[in-house]
Amino acid sequence: MTETLHPVWISGAARLAGVIGHPVTHSRSPRLHGFWLARHRIDGAYLPLAIRPEDLAQVLPALPRMGFRGVNLTLPHKELVLPLCDEVEPVARAIGAVNTLIFGEDHRITGTNTDAWGFGAALAAGAPARDAAAPALVLGAGGAARAVVYALAKAGAARILIANRTAERAAALIRDLAPHCPATVLEAVDWAARSDLLAGCGTLVNTTSLGLHGQPPLDIDLGLADDRLVVSDIVYDPLETPILKAARARGLAAVDGLGMLLHQAVPGFERWFGVRPVVDAALRRHVAADLLIGEPAPC
Repeated sequence: MTETLHPVWISGAARLAGVIGHPVTHSRSPRLHGFWLARHRIDGAYLPLAIRPEDLAQVLPALPRMGFRGVNLTLPHKELVLPLCDEVEPVARAIGAVNTLIFGEDHRITGTNTDAWGFGAALAAGAPARDAAAPALVLGAGGAARAVVYALAKAGAARILIANRTAERAAALIRDLAPHCPATVLEAVDWAARSDLLAGCGTLVNTTSLGLHGQPPLDIDLGLADDRLVVSDIVYDPLETPILKAARARGLAAVDGLGMLLHQAVPGFERWFGVRPVVDAALRRHVAADLLIGEPAPC
């Protein structure tokens, strides 16, 4: 059943938030947050803000003075914003990227990262029987991989293997994250051996662009995987990537990338608008309906 949402007429006292990116045209975040604003009848708005990287330092301090409570950040700003924050929360400092800003009453800017929390929540919801302590294999070593590795480590993974096409990036990820994940062994492994490494793993996560709309599929053989393997792909365009389709064909638990997008939005919305929203089937249908007819987009 489709949930009926009624428009909310904002007043001069409306709470404001938004997403900064360049480009930002195809971001799903306004649709996502707009759903919650309508559901909770909140006097507020969430706006897409197309800000060029060279203008970020000038624009950002003006936003809290304009009534904004905070913003999300997407490419290419997640790392560029770090030195512009008055405070960076430990999770963002560990991951090395900020995706959420909170503006205080004194106009101070606090940066945090909700991607790790969002991934963990999506994985827990999509595969509740997952063995969180079992070894995990993460494909990729970019910013998204850093959030995923951090989340898996904090959830209790004893060992995380990182396979990346450029070995130096995997080594850099381990160097930066190891001090923040002392209970987890982080190990760089050969990209070419990714299929063979599945034996004994409890979780496989694709953080690369392989499988994204317009990109080649991820080439990995699930034949050596244990029956307990959970396969996650943070790509959400398309929702059913080739690796997820292959996992389901083998009877493995599969978690698509839309859940991470939805869950990572929860903490920011709560801090900006004072209501903790729920990720449910109605929200998923609302965002997915737009996703299925649109073009590839950042979060």
